[in-house]
Amino acid sequence: MRIIDTHCHAGHNWFEPVETLLHEMNSNGVSEAVLIQHGGTYDNTYLFECAARFPGRFKVVVLLDPEDADQPGTLAKLAGQGAAGVRLYPQSKSKGSDPIAAWKKAGELGLVVSCGASTDQLASEEFRSIVKQCSGTTIVVEHLAGAKPGTTPGDAKFKRALELASMFNTYIKVPGLGEFTPRPPRLAPMLKFETVQLLIELVRDAWGPERMMWGSDFPPVAGREGYRNALEGVRNHPAFRKHEELEWVMGKTAARVWGFDR
Repeated sequence: MRIIDTHCHAGHNWFEPVETLLHEMNSNGVSEAVLIQHGGTYDNTYLFECAARFPGRFKVVVLLDPEDADQPGTLAKLAGQGAAGVRLYPQSKSKGSDPIAAWKKAGELGLVVSCGASTDQLASEEFRSIVKQCSGTTIVVEHLAGAKPGTTPGDAKFKRALELASMFNTYIKVPGLGEFTPRPPRLAPMLKFETVQLLIELVRDAWGPERMMWGSDFPPVAGREGYRNALEGVRNHPAFRKHEELEWVMGKTAARVWGFDR
């Protein structure tokens, strides 16, 4: 089974260098990964260097400086350098007459938007309006629609956020269970969470496996259950009853959306 990690961070100024990520990937049978620029870093040079040093292993998702007076123009230049996507937030606003110009430009350039947002933001009418206005832009919702420990299937905002699935330009990233499940008070020899809320099941019913993709959140995942457990928690999740469903979530969706086979 092809495994692609769609949410990783690497840097020389923060987090871990890409070689540490490659060790985790190689140790766990992960063939490719999407490098997501981390917040506050607007120089994307290191990520492009990583992609060039390890051909075929990485796609780069850049970040735009909020003070940039010409975000669409900068995004076009970054696309020319090889960017596959751009990380935007619901509160991201371009300067000028159109506050969502960068969202629209991403679609024109064929770039994917990786959207970092809280559940409240994703459930808002303001964000739904952005998605509707950018129907030509592929938008991938990060972190299981902002689910956190304490989020339950009955959470009204979470259920409202899942309604984004009705807009077919949206996809969603599925993290390890530790991102939305409390850490056990005692760490037993074998990993076992006490209660795992049925959130992945709700996401599956909303988006379907062909619009879901696994993302580890490396390296913050090391402070939760760890990289391998984050992978296995999704690969062995009972929500995916058929092998072909799992193939989509673990790699096929990501390969198609991020263009790994182009």
